[in-house]
Amino acid sequence: MEPTPDPDNGNGNGNAKTTYVANVKTIIDNSCATASCHDATNPTAGLPLTNYTQVKNAAQNGNLIARMNSTANPMPQSGLLPTATRAIIDKWKTDGFLEN
Repeated sequence: MEPTPDPDNGNGNGNAKTTYVANVKTIIDNSCATASCHDATNPTAGLPLTNYTQVKNAAQNGNLIARMNSTANPMPQSGLLPTATRAIIDKWKTDGFLEN
């Protein structure tokens, strides 16, 4: 099962900003930027998701978040990530796609 990084960044108060480095990178690395999907070597659909700029662009200007939440055409293709994991990505968007 996919690990779900702490959306509070360890402070437990629910007010911490969600960032790529602290919260999102692990999800993307384990679920998207894998050898058969969106890695740097042979990325599916020509879309590598191996660094902050690429992931932020796919989230802001592409369909990364919609596909992660789609029941009809989910990413990863194996099925939806756990609700708590997807909530971290949604909070990252709400917080402004912060890097650090």
